[in-house]
Amino acid sequence: MTLPSPSEPSATTAVSGDALGLPALEARLRQDLQWLCLPAKPWVPARTVDGQEVLDVAIVGGGMGGLALAASLRNLGVQARIFDKAPVGFEGPWATTARMETLRSPKELTGPALGLPALTFRAWFEAQFGLEQWQALDKIPRLQWADYLRWYRQVLGLDVRNHQHLQDVQPRGDGVVQLSLRDETPGAAPRPYTVLARHAVLATGRDGLGGPWLPDWATQVPRERWVHSSHEWDGEALRGLRVAVIGGGSSAMDAAATALEHGAARVDLLIRRAELPRVNKGKGAGNPGMSQGFWALPDEWKWRFRRYINISQVPPPHGSTLRVSRHTNAHFHLNTPVTGVQQRSDGVLRIDTGKGPLAADFVIFCTGFRTDWGQRPEFARLAPHVRTWGDRFTPVDGVPDAELAGSPDLGPVFEFQPRTPGALPGLERVHCFNYAAALSQGAGAGDIPQISDGAQRLARGLAAGLLAQDVQTHYSAMQAYAEPELDGTEWTPAEFPPYDEAVPAGAAEPVAQA
Repeated sequence: MTLPSPSEPSATTAVSGDALGLPALEARLRQDLQWLCLPAKPWVPARTVDGQEVLDVAIVGGGMGGLALAASLRNLGVQARIFDKAPVGFEGPWATTARMETLRSPKELTGPALGLPALTFRAWFEAQFGLEQWQALDKIPRLQWADYLRWYRQVLGLDVRNHQHLQDVQPRGDGVVQLSLRDETPGAAPRPYTVLARHAVLATGRDGLGGPWLPDWATQVPRERWVHSSHEWDGEALRGLRVAVIGGGSSAMDAAATALEHGAARVDLLIRRAELPRVNKGKGAGNPGMSQGFWALPDEWKWRFRRYINISQVPPPHGSTLRVSRHTNAHFHLNTPVTGVQQRSDGVLRIDTGKGPLAADFVIFCTGFRTDWGQRPEFARLAPHVRTWGDRFTPVDGVPDAELAGSPDLGPVFEFQPRTPGALPGLERVHCFNYAAALSQGAGAGDIPQISDGAQRLARGLAAGLLAQDVQTHYSAMQAYAEPELDGTEWTPAEFPPYDEAVPAGAAEPVAQA
């Protein structure tokens, strides 16, 4: 399969007369930040180790989560640097592997705006296209969201280094984390180098500590005849082919629609469930209490919430499903599990299902993600030492859930906790701000509705940790602080009067009480 060439998508929405333009919005944002005295002045003491700079926080991943965290830290006066492997503007899935026409989230959600009205998508949209177009907008077009995040990075001046591939994360016992990276900037020879940071944050998105999940029988499909929905692939390469889509969720609808819109001869969606889920149960728990307090719930309740969402599953969006079903050559096969695949002598794939065999030329797996350290060699040093929920928690109902059991058991600042105390010194300085944090911390590490809450809570926790690590330095700085408030000329010392026991003439008589 050939990969699409990166291109800069641009919004095509019509402009109405009340659009003020981005320069006016950016001036408003600068004023808001100035009124709020943001960002705070840097306050973390500079540190070097063997002559090498030590960053306050190194963030791996420059998508929405990494940007929101970096902005939150910046507002608190903590310096953060982001490292991302993607080209500039193509961090995250929005302009690469995502294939939906619009976001699922309601357009009114404020996303990574951190409580700043001028930093919202709505403000960005209205500044360019006006209120009338905002009111006419149903949901946010995916590529406009990508453009908004590009603007977010630019207008806040966040420090993002692109084409940087993480190779290794090494917590150390001297209070730093060492990241090994390789600079693969186009036009230059690859360059390995290391970065030291007091804390490292893995803002690595939906596949945060793993990658695509594939059924066992996927190994029976020749590698050149399948992709996963999370891979980059060109829909045009499917023109004229019979395509089997495995799954019935959002990504399955987006993949099937992409194949159909590029001229696939036939698309069959093979769905294990007898019915597609109808209700997004996660919306039923969308409230500020969950945003602010899920992380502090007892373990039993955390497990119950996430387990219920898992077994209920999330339905594909209404519009995404219609995007598929409007094609006469799209076929929905419910209650149709796949049991195996064979390649015939003529090259056609025979897919064996619970309803019989199906002929196909190509397979798209839309089977989701799993925490799977084996797919992330850059985390190999961490994997044996990270405590998971399965290491210490037994569900009250006794029903196992392998996905939840494999989730990292995170501390209050999203930090990894050791399976064996002391086995990997410094592990607690590595923080998991991605989808794998959901069981411990809730949806604040990746979902648009809660991303600001999660980023700000993590930023505050990191700031608190940085203060504690240098508490003696800050105390000494307070003792040495010598900027005077008074210079001694503000008053004149008075002569203290002599004490006289006699009542002075004309002194007022005490007032009688009623």
